[in-house]
Amino acid sequence: MIKKLRLEIITSFRNGKINVFFLFLLSSIVILLLTKLSKEYTNTLAFEIEKQNVPQENIILNDSVKLIVTLKTHGFKWLNYYISKPKIKIDFSKDVYKKDGVFTWNKSMAYLNNTQFDKQVELLNISPDTLTFRYGINMVKKVPVKVNVKLNFSPGYNISNDFVSEPDSIVVVGPNILVSEINFVETDSVMFNAVKSDLTSKVKLKLPNNNSNLRFSNNQVLIKAKVEKFTEGSLNIPITIINKPKDIELKYFPKTVNVSYNVSLSDYSKISNKDFKVVCDYNKTGDNQSFLIPEFAKIPENVKNVKISQQHIEFIITK
Repeated sequence: MIKKLRLEIITSFRNGKINVFFLFLLSSIVILLLTKLSKEYTNTLAFEIEKQNVPQENIILNDSVKLIVTLKTHGFKWLNYYISKPKIKIDFSKDVYKKDGVFTWNKSMAYLNNTQFDKQVELLNISPDTLTFRYGINMVKKVPVKVNVKLNFSPGYNISNDFVSEPDSIVVVGPNILVSEINFVETDSVMFNAVKSDLTSKVKLKLPNNNSNLRFSNNQVLIKAKVEKFTEGSLNIPITIINKPKDIELKYFPKTVNVSYNVSLSDYSKISNKDFKVVCDYNKTGDNQSFLIPEFAKIPENVKNVKISQQHIEFIITK
């Protein structure tokens, strides 16, 4: 008996009879579903509030407020509402007003300006008539952006100026106790290798992701750096003795020191002896010390890796 039934089913598949049956069944289900979804239904749903244009200086304290909305529309629209959570937008710049220390929204505004539902949706009722939003005072603070980027240059290349961040600072908004502790915001740590041309890149900021009470004006910045071909230069710079007592005279050697530096090719011809100043501070000589230590008192901004070849300047007191 079982073998006979199995044989009949296999024969039906081969003859295409069961395929036709399932095709008709599927078509019937689709037609029934389309018919149901095309009809209009009246139902009530809880709509979440999407708050827009809340003043920066305020923080809304009761985020769980919802509106109970009764609508009449076709089944396709209801299906969309059930798939994704429905929301009603409330613009705090025009839909609410402050009263008795709270923001107040009135239902009549929604009726007068019913732009949030398309023409296929009939808005029957909204409950409650009035919503109130408690708020606290926020602190608004502008903090600098700290670029955390490392560069490995191709031989002979370097940046001619410091990194530029656009914007160079961001606005942090939130409770005073949290915002007051933020003095700067760092970028993510990024490394660029074999750099030999100008650099422009978007970099994300390290923002706390576990505190919904803080808002930041940016979550990323654009960093820029001018990269140029560099060469080595050297100059002989005279030494100046400072803080020498008036009642003594010194003889010291050498009178000049060799200063080496790296500079971009475009700035090489602009560097001269006048851009550097090397001093020896007499007050920094210890007891029984017979040498001075040269150090920079002035260095041009457009040079890098500046070094003094002579570390000790010998001296004797002649008077």
